[in-house]
Amino acid sequence: MANTLRIALAGLGTVGAGVIRLLGENGDLIAQRAGRPIEITAVSARDRAKDRGVDIGGFAWEDDMTALAARDDVDVVVELVGGSDGPAVALARTALRAGKGLVTANKAMVAHHGLELAELAEAHGAPMRYEAAVAGGIPAIKGIGEGAAANRIERIYGILNGTCNYILSEMESSGRDFGDVLGEAQALGYAEADPTFDIEGVDAAHKLSLLASLAFGTRLDFASVATTGISRIRAADIAQARALGYVIRLIGLADCEVSEGERHLFQRVAPYLVPTSHPLAGVGGPTNAVVAEGNFSGRLLFEGAGAGDGPTASAVVADLIDIARGNVLPPFSLPVSALEASAPADPGHRRNRAYLRFLVADRPGVLAEITAAMRDADVSIESMIQQGHPDDDENPVLVSMVTHEGPEGSVDQALAMLEGSASLADKPLVMRLLG
Repeated sequence: MANTLRIALAGLGTVGAGVIRLLGENGDLIAQRAGRPIEITAVSARDRAKDRGVDIGGFAWEDDMTALAARDDVDVVVELVGGSDGPAVALARTALRAGKGLVTANKAMVAHHGLELAELAEAHGAPMRYEAAVAGGIPAIKGIGEGAAANRIERIYGILNGTCNYILSEMESSGRDFGDVLGEAQALGYAEADPTFDIEGVDAAHKLSLLASLAFGTRLDFASVATTGISRIRAADIAQARALGYVIRLIGLADCEVSEGERHLFQRVAPYLVPTSHPLAGVGGPTNAVVAEGNFSGRLLFEGAGAGDGPTASAVVADLIDIARGNVLPPFSLPVSALEASAPADPGHRRNRAYLRFLVADRPGVLAEITAAMRDADVSIESMIQQGHPDDDENPVLVSMVTHEGPEGSVDQALAMLEGSASLADKPLVMRLLG
């Protein structure tokens, strides 16, 4: 058997401890499949004395994690620290410049610095892998970058954040409002104490930008992901969606068009109404799912646990096995020089149906004002429901409608006409219907 692949592990949180357990428990099997043993030689974290439920006594310790990359007994650095900047990216740069391989679960770092790191990897002949950065234990990166490599990917989309999916599916099953379910998700450990990155869609946007670059051969463009979270969704919206034959899911969606020789990349994270007949409608709880539509393969669905020590550690070690085998490809499937620049797509011409929810004053003429704006913007209304308060004239009334298929720009124009209206008690909520 070939020489041992020697690993330095930076970050000993939930996932880091999971990697140690996985390599310990499945070490023989992993060695057989990798063609050589994979062993941890050195580790680094903020607190050496912390009890992590795993034995780290057999590994060398480095207080300064960047020192891991300088060690002679390290071939690959595994970065599990997190954060888009700071120590994580410093370690990644140092490791690649030293010719060490890099495996990371850090989607924020790759979304912000992935092209720079990929260039360093190419320049120094070092492998760079990030399967665990997207959808936990689901082999989405490998499936799209390798399994579907013969296809032109027409569209990629999915449920990319388990926290949001848990909240929405729990609202759906219990009928409770967002705030109640968020508190429960925090108590169960599905949501952070500060859940902003999750519930406002930023975490999913990081992941979508990586998938889009991989699928379409475009340069990373996280800054152009249009992002809307789930914090404004009410139990009433969930009920209305159900009555129409839909469920609400936070979806990351991307596609790429070529117009007049220029590539236009569309990237959006937002709550969508998903038909109950669609595979994503049945994805509940903290589960993730990724759909890729290839021009020859058709629809490919990858589904599984999107987080947690076991699934994420599994993805980390799968990357290590690929490196041990010598199966190393460019991080984004193509060399950085071959990745094409793209302009952000204008969503105004995109045609779809939309769900609109208004909170309005309960007085005559309000519905006429809304429908007049829709008429003037050439938006055709398919159905409309008003939920009033017959015994309470003080509270606003909920009005929801579904439009016929039409340009997104027309809906935006109608809402612009209504902006500042005294009839509206809150900003309208817009959700597209996944088609």
